[in-house]
Amino acid sequence: MKKFAGSLKVLFATTLFFSALSCSNPEGKSADLYETAQFEEAQDNLKHAKALYEEIIKSYPKSSLAPKAKERLEALK
Repeated sequence: MKKFAGSLKVLFATTLFFSALSCSNPEGKSADLYETAQFEEAQDNLKHAKALYEEIIKSYPKSSLAPKAKERLEALK
């Protein structure tokens, strides 16, 4: 369990780091959200993955990842 908690801390720190780098870049923000959604999906946390895909569609509709987020969201419904 400690190993899992440590992995989550590393993931969280990495996500924060890349989020800070992409603050002024909407494409980067949507990429960060998509990557996190993919991780959540792989961990069977489908509720959170869906919420992240929805956030991409809502906040970054012109992003190149918005169509992919829509596809994943439909596949998870």
